[in-house]
Amino acid sequence: MTDEGLERERDRENGGLTSMDSIESRWVFQDEDDSEIDSGDRDTVDGDDDSTPRNDMGFDSDDEDNSEQKLIRTGPRIDSFDVEALEIPGAQKNDFEDVSVSRTILLAFQTLGVVFGDVGTSPLYTFSVMFSKAPVNGNEDVLGALSLVLYTLILIPLVKYVLIVLWANDDGEGGTFALYSLLCRHAKVNLLPNQLRSDARISSFRLKVPSPELERSLKIKEKLEASLTLKKLLLMLVLAGTSMVIADGVVTPAMSVISAVGGLKVGVSGVKQDQVVMISVAYLVILFSVQKYGTSKLGLVVGPALLIWFCSLGGIGVYNLIKYDSHVWRAFNPVHIYYYFKRNSTKAWYSLGGCLLCATGSEAMFADLCYFPVRSVQLTFMFLVLPCLLLGYLGQAAYLMENHADTTQAFFSSVPSGAFWPVFLIANIAALIASRAMTTATFSCIKQAIALGCFPRLKIVHTSRKFMGQIYIPVMNWFLLALSLVLVCSISSIYEIGNAYAIAELGVMMMTTILVMIVMLLIWQINILIVLSFIIIFLGLELTFFSSVLWSVGDGSWIILVFAVVLFLIMYIWNYGSKLKYETEVKQKMSMDLLRELGPNLGTIRAPGIGLLYNELAKGVPAIFGHFLTTLPAVHSMIIFVCIKYVPVPVVPQNERFLFRRVCLRSYHIFRCVARYGYKDARKENHHTFEQLLIESLEKFIRREAQERSLESDGDGSDSEEEYTFSRILVAPNGSVYSLGVPLLADFRDIGKAVTEESTSEELKPGTSSESLVSDAEQSLEKELSFIRKAKESGVVYLLGHGDIRARKDSWFIKKLIINYFYAFLRKNSRRGIANLSVPHSHLVQVGMQYMV
Repeated sequence: MTDEGLERERDRENGGLTSMDSIESRWVFQDEDDSEIDSGDRDTVDGDDDSTPRNDMGFDSDDEDNSEQKLIRTGPRIDSFDVEALEIPGAQKNDFEDVSVSRTILLAFQTLGVVFGDVGTSPLYTFSVMFSKAPVNGNEDVLGALSLVLYTLILIPLVKYVLIVLWANDDGEGGTFALYSLLCRHAKVNLLPNQLRSDARISSFRLKVPSPELERSLKIKEKLEASLTLKKLLLMLVLAGTSMVIADGVVTPAMSVISAVGGLKVGVSGVKQDQVVMISVAYLVILFSVQKYGTSKLGLVVGPALLIWFCSLGGIGVYNLIKYDSHVWRAFNPVHIYYYFKRNSTKAWYSLGGCLLCATGSEAMFADLCYFPVRSVQLTFMFLVLPCLLLGYLGQAAYLMENHADTTQAFFSSVPSGAFWPVFLIANIAALIASRAMTTATFSCIKQAIALGCFPRLKIVHTSRKFMGQIYIPVMNWFLLALSLVLVCSISSIYEIGNAYAIAELGVMMMTTILVMIVMLLIWQINILIVLSFIIIFLGLELTFFSSVLWSVGDGSWIILVFAVVLFLIMYIWNYGSKLKYETEVKQKMSMDLLRELGPNLGTIRAPGIGLLYNELAKGVPAIFGHFLTTLPAVHSMIIFVCIKYVPVPVVPQNERFLFRRVCLRSYHIFRCVARYGYKDARKENHHTFEQLLIESLEKFIRREAQERSLESDGDGSDSEEEYTFSRILVAPNGSVYSLGVPLLADFRDIGKAVTEESTSEELKPGTSSESLVSDAEQSLEKELSFIRKAKESGVVYLLGHGDIRARKDSWFIKKLIINYFYAFLRKNSRRGIANLSVPHSHLVQVGMQYMV
């Protein structure tokens, strides 16, 4: 089934007008009384919604649709989203689409310093950690360990990530939350109920899957959407993976730096471990201090250093192969893995945790996709990184074949004496760079989690004007530094840190494997045998590694598990509290009947100006508005309910940013606006820019509304605000004119004249000319636009309603503890949504309200 088929299926489920085709004349169901089901779900982009009817010229309504329906024929549905998206060339493109050849080479060069630093420094410690668990008793042990490393390096980073997982990106975004976002776009599995049907029609929201939907995919989709348990389980998998990514961002700097500085003990015999720890602490402080300068700047600076490092790995490997033992090529025969386990048994199983360290940084390739295009990551890994790593491990093994006693510092011991200090220097630089790999991936994952309502809001700094995905989060930067220092100072042994490193890596790897499996079944719709092969091979391999590292968790690496559990609880509590708060606000929203009873003055004084009332409701009139009416002595002549809403797409084009609805009658001058942002969007505009964009979009909405009204034929040509249903006419593809009792939800810029020419006297009241109707409509339009401009000149005030939640007295103790203390603490210390706009305090009015949940 195609994407349009899915839209038709949703329309049939939700009632109202049921579309049969989006590009042809079609038959639709029309309600007898022109009402609709939950019209809060029918929003328009700058005034358009072409799939469902509206009552009251786009008014909000709380009425239920219980009326009979009749089948009528309509004209073509003009998709306003698609039309508007065409107005800005390249609005739907990824940051890295259509880049030049020179730009691609430059980006590939930068990936060395940002993406591959982690996996590039793994030769510093992999063999040392492995042989600490299973000491070398002969050359067969070296060959067996090398064979394990080679096949781990080929299977996990190359086959799984580079050849498979990187293709599961979300418009160039990678990581566990990007996978979750992709699934949310294909099935309604998001637990935060703030999605609108119109979100699915943002140009970048459409799935790029041309193949028809298989029966298996539909069944999986239905089960996911119908089961709350499966939705919670999916969210918990994503949160667990994200917590492991952040934990990885703590342990990666500690492991990389302390292993590189540890080379001093080979070059200088008098250096002790305490001195290595002190130097490592200084390195870490420097590393996190320069993080704020951005990925592009540092990528260009450290790119050459990593290029030299990889060339050094390959060169040293070739040197050792020639000098010591070139027969280590035999390790490509996997039978040596069997001999390794046969000789060492349990000890070989313990060494699997150290073997996995050769694949560290694999997740960074996926999580850091927001920084670089997929092709540059794939090409750089396959043609530079992987060959140099393979040569480096082969060279170390060749050296160890004749030097079994040097396993504690296998890498630095294998470096030729004449090149030791230059290699030591470049290794330390590479370790500092490697530490940034998971730090940048952590920033990316946290931003995605914040955007999808699963992490407390934090300040995010965009370090690149050209690429919005390149970010820096100050609070998390210093938080990661503090925890890395604690880890280095408390667990100074490289072997114990290596075990903690493996736990964090395996945690996120397993979550990624499961999520990619769901993507394969639900979105890619590939053969079930391929999916089973993927899950059996890779999840089985990762579970085997995980069983090894868990056996050694008591040696100090349990700290990283505790840290990951704490992060998981923080994210889950935030999502749980946000969900309860949103659901409560939806239940307690003001009814339209009450607003109508209050009248245009809303039972108070309407002062000149525009009031932007911020709330988290994507539909309906928030209860906090009633609190404003009873608290303030007057309200503004124009009220706009503004909801800043993040949708699960990377970027929302500027022309699709705002959804507008008119609340109540025209004389009320109340509108609702949903400002939508993707999780990759940079909200850098100041309040003046935001106001200007919002007002321009509002004027565009009103003009389109007037265009639709000019096509009406209501019998007497009047524009009475007391009428709740308008009779409208529609031009079909063959030029025929039809009269409808529902609003026309399309932009008929090019056919407006045809409608006027082909309208007959049956649609117009006798004695009323079309010219007079057009003149009245133009006067009404100019009058309302003039009203908006005058209100804008009088000033814009931001009305902020702070809604807090408290657990009811009869709630369970656990719920009271979570809501009243943990969630309240997180909400109090998180960044307010309005903080993204530089609004002066003189323009702010704040009112608090408490909900019992």
